Amino acid sequence: MPLSLSALTFPNIDPVLLQIGPLAIHWYGLGYVLGILLGWWYAKRLVQNNKLWRNNTPPLKPEDLDDFLVWAALGIVLGGRLGYILFYDFAAYRADPLQVFAVWRGGMSFHGGLLGVVLAIVIFCRRRAIPLFGLIDTLSPVAPIGIGLVRIANFINSELWGRPTDVPWAFVFPNGGPEPRHPSQLYEAALEGLLLFLVLRLLTHRALKLKQPGFVGGAFITGYGISRIIVEFFRVPDPQLGYLLGGWLTMGMILSLPMILVGGGAMIYASRARAA
Repeated sequence: MPLSLSALTFPNIDPVLLQIGPLAIHWYGLGYVLGILLGWWYAKRLVQNNKLWRNNTPPLKPEDLDDFLVWAALGIVLGGRLGYILFYDFAAYRADPLQVFAVWRGGMSFHGGLLGVVLAIVIFCRRRAIPLFGLIDTLSPVAPIGIGLVRIANFINSELWGRPTDVPWAFVFPNGGPEPRHPSQLYEAALEGLLLFLVLRLLTHRALKLKQPGFVGGAFITGYGISRIIVEFFRVPDPQLGYLLGGWLTMGMILSLPMILVGGGAMIYASRARAA
């Protein structure tokens, strides 16, 4: 069936929000900054609400989150960059190592950023004697904020677009060829960002799952993994990797599957521990 040529007009927004001499502020970078700051603010509100926590006692203080802010930023940026290099385009960076530092050109991996933040959490908790699941459960409900903002920035940058389609909400991306394509970045912003945020909000404030250490963190990991696998069926994989099996399996799916298993296991463990 031939694809329809009708598509929505792509909003040609300059990826550079503000240019002051050699200093350029990109929407992409702003998404990370706003995501971290808004997440920090929301996380502080969570730990200030005693009713959400077991025995009405939050596992950490707001001041701990102030100190962890820099750790989180480093974990996201360093882990995300290293993850992209190792998982998605190692050959290119090995051939031109200086490109490792060109972060303004994109090239970040959520899975790598997640591993970077988890490592930062482990080290920080050991140094502060903070319960590991306490910090994980505090940060998990805020993560979709940054994810959603960065996916919107991906859309503005006309990158990570989807497969050709004839759905009426398709876009012709400036660098995506003449075919209308799925706005897969917006799918991810909706699923991994908005929807996951709302689900976790219900778990924290209605179901009071912060009283079961590990459950909210597991729900975030599972929810992201499921959402990412769904979107991968609409998103075009990185060209240097392509499809890995039978024309449908992608690296994003492979990296997300363990998240579902680990997250599901954490929720089961938390539920059983609470029942006991």
